[in-house]
Amino acid sequence: MASRIVVVTGASGVGKTSAVTRLAERNLAGVTCAFFDSVGVPPPSEMPPDWQETTTNDWIRRLAGAPADVAVLDGQTRPTFALRAFAEVGVRGSVVVMHCSREVRTARLVARGQPELATDDMHAWAAYRCGQADALGFR
Repeated sequence: MASRIVVVTGASGVGKTSAVTRLAERNLAGVTCAFFDSVGVPPPSEMPPDWQETTTNDWIRRLAGAPADVAVLDGQTRPTFALRAFAEVGVRGSVVVMHCSREVRTARLVARGQPELATDDMHAWAAYRCGQADALGFR
């Protein structure tokens, strides 16, 4: 059973999947890594309003039972969803909110073939995430 779960979140293009992938490649004893989107993401037109929160809860429950000391989840979920899931499942958890500049995010999104995500809305979402982290007292 995982004694701690770390959720790595942030806007698209911030580098969270790259960071968690690098961690997974190290094959550290007692550490397991998971990727939120691996369960499949419905298209926006078909996504239920509570999909992100429900899927976050499902992931936290699943990872709480993982045979690891630390489980790391890469996912674009709200920190408050992760914090509520930690409390509901009864697991120790942490949230890391990653951020980068607009220019870096745009370059990453273009390089990975997703320039359509380099929008004002995505940049506003990134700023909102930083505001959430500040409001929650994350360091």
